[in-house]
Amino acid sequence: MNKIKRILLPVMILLLLTGSTTACSSDGKSPNVVFTTGFAKNEIFRIEDESCSLSEIMVYLTTTQNQYESVYGKEIWNVTLEEVTLEENVKETVLAKIAQIKTMYLLSRDREVKLNMEEEGRVEAAANEYYNSLNETEIDLIDVTLDTIRSLYTQYALAEKVYQEIIEDINPEISDDEARTITVQHILIKTYTLSGAGKVVKYSESTRETAYQRALSLREMAVSGEHDFQSLAAAYSEDNNITYSFGKGEMDFSFEEAAFNLETEEISKVVESESGYHIIKCISTFNREETDANKLKIVEQRRKEVFGQEYDEFVSSLVRNLNESLWDSITLIHNNQVTTSDFFDVYIKYFPK
Repeated sequence: MNKIKRILLPVMILLLLTGSTTACSSDGKSPNVVFTTGFAKNEIFRIEDESCSLSEIMVYLTTTQNQYESVYGKEIWNVTLEEVTLEENVKETVLAKIAQIKTMYLLSRDREVKLNMEEEGRVEAAANEYYNSLNETEIDLIDVTLDTIRSLYTQYALAEKVYQEIIEDINPEISDDEARTITVQHILIKTYTLSGAGKVVKYSESTRETAYQRALSLREMAVSGEHDFQSLAAAYSEDNNITYSFGKGEMDFSFEEAAFNLETEEISKVVESESGYHIIKCISTFNREETDANKLKIVEQRRKEVFGQEYDEFVSSLVRNLNESLWDSITLIHNNQVTTSDFFDVYIKYFPK
């Protein structure tokens, strides 16, 4: 199962290649759709008056499929996760992504955000480059036109532009203390095991007590001065990682609280977390380079939160409809002549970050 989850993760990466377009609500949910009838031919869904065609979906879906196959091979589509095939999972991910872009395009219209002539020129150049890269079989099976590609790139660019417009004045002052990043080493004695199915099984009370006594013994060895902490961790810790650098809000609360209260070279008492018992040694109470990087991360998170609030409010007012029968009929294209995979790469070439 862990292998399958590692396989599923790149789907999101491939679909979010342009990064700055979050296109999501503050709770991480994409716009909901409801099932209905009365659609035009080859219309997959409709959000208000904005429609998504079968050819638009197939551009996204085929790009994702071929990016996947270039990494994992064609046999990847035999993978299932909890009775859901990878193909079904990718379809749902693509549907959510393009629905979000369409929603942000509507938001750009609502805010009267438009592309300037230079940006329109870049869209045109990108559309021509991508469309001209397609062979006749790809054009036929995806059923795509230059107008389709031009429209997709235009909406993608407007989605990014409205996001940037909403967040452009959000530059909060982040103090060193708020963004402070520390570095620690630790020894972990676990209080759980994993079943054959990969599920967490907590230790019994007696086994937990044994683990606690072992942690106490290791702490005594660590503070005695007779043993190097890193060597103890390498020999006895049940975590593959010995060293962690992190800011506030990134770790288990009890672990983080104990770590942030340590002075450099100080060793904590035994600290309990969801994972087990820890002995923590502070290596550095402040890392300038990582703290500055964390400030940028906090600012970006604040921007996403502000954008998410406006996006949520906008989405709540929209009517969304899905052509269920047509959507269910869509399958991946398995044809050796259909290899196109650079739809997003071409966009990034003309709209770099």
